[in-house]
Amino acid sequence: MNTTTYGPLYLFLAGEWVPADTRDTSPVVNPADGTVLGRVPLVTAADLDRALLTANAVAGTWAKTFPNERAAILRKAGELIRQRAAEIARQLTLEEGKPLGEATDEVLRAGEYFEWFAEEARRIDGRVVPSNRPGVQQLVKRQAIGPVAAFTPWNFPAITPARKLAAALAAGCPVIIKPGEESPATALALARALDDAGLPKGVLQVVFGVPDMVSAHLIASPIIRKVTFTGSVPVGRLLSARAAEGVKPITLELGGHGPVLVFNDADIEAAAVGGVANRFRGTGQVCISSTRFLIQRDVYEAFTQRFVEATLRLVVGNGLDESSQMGPLANPRQLAKMEELVADAVERGARLLAGGKRIPGPGYFFEPTVLADVPMDARVMQEEPFGPIAILHPFDTLEDGLNEANRLPYGLSAYAFTRDARTALDVGDSLEAGMIGINQYRIIATELPFGGLKESGHGSEGGAEGIGYYLTTKFISQA
Repeated sequence: MNTTTYGPLYLFLAGEWVPADTRDTSPVVNPADGTVLGRVPLVTAADLDRALLTANAVAGTWAKTFPNERAAILRKAGELIRQRAAEIARQLTLEEGKPLGEATDEVLRAGEYFEWFAEEARRIDGRVVPSNRPGVQQLVKRQAIGPVAAFTPWNFPAITPARKLAAALAAGCPVIIKPGEESPATALALARALDDAGLPKGVLQVVFGVPDMVSAHLIASPIIRKVTFTGSVPVGRLLSARAAEGVKPITLELGGHGPVLVFNDADIEAAAVGGVANRFRGTGQVCISSTRFLIQRDVYEAFTQRFVEATLRLVVGNGLDESSQMGPLANPRQLAKMEELVADAVERGARLLAGGKRIPGPGYFFEPTVLADVPMDARVMQEEPFGPIAILHPFDTLEDGLNEANRLPYGLSAYAFTRDARTALDVGDSLEAGMIGINQYRIIATELPFGGLKESGHGSEGGAEGIGYYLTTKFISQA
């Protein structure tokens, strides 16, 4: 087993890599064995003030940097991330726990985001609007909105920061980003690539700290013009309220509870085996995961049997072990939550078909779990489990299935499996989700928008839509 060493951790302030030294720190724990990998330095209020002043100082210059020059830096950063993918992926697995293959794929896709938005930087345009008065020229321009405060979680420490950084930097905005303290090395590796690619000092700054203190301080500052957050619904509400106090736009990508509609005419093998891979990827700690498998009555038992068989074959272990298909949960809190959700569901009458308990030994491992016939009043039917629990539930008619799929306030991802073209059109139109997969689970691509509806957030990242949220529209009428 590869036991790659874990490097020192820093803040990246005003173009300087600031070590922990005598600062307050937070431990970074390897979730596979509970050992402390390192300690991440935490910012003070004075550090944040320094970061804000730096962002303000460089904002005008970076916004006026020619698009092709911004593009060249982002393209080079993407190239460096790809070159360093093996090293970054091992750091990611150590601190986050996911299997090395998943980590490598994530890092490579993070590099793709920088390459994609490098080209989008060259496509920021406006328009000339014909005037109804002689001698008047009317222009509509899109310009960088200004300094951005970005907040990202621990579960995708490469791709989530990459989506935000690549789009904001391409638009001409400086960024102060606070990644998750549980997995800091990965985000720092992206910052290192940008620094090495020639990004001007101070255009990107990376801070870690007490989340509530950092978010309150940054969002309250008049220097920050835009906020972007990926994380839980409760924190999203809090940050949205803080942004509203300063009338600042905010992009939110929050939780989900992804329904999967499996119809009688579906390819059961693809829906079940692919569903297992999708559900337990990232140990279920994936906001767009399929969670509630809603199966039409005639194929319910066949689907259930195939799904359970595939689940029981999964190999759980340290992400650095090549045989591992599912790693540990991120922390003891998630482990305890899984136990509570399973116990609650079973107590209320659910059938436990696989897993259901923590795995003895070091680390935060929990068995891949399948619950069938879960009552509607069970907690897991209301709350995003964010862990390796799959829910199987029958339905009868198309209307019944859609009603259950849309019942919760979440609207991030949804899936459907059917061979009928009319059914596919109906579910595509009727599912209340920002991202929908029909007859497939892989719905994410660099060139496509990423975002949700309802309490899963608003705004999109990725694709041609992603850069627009870092731009403001200006109308100029010149006589």
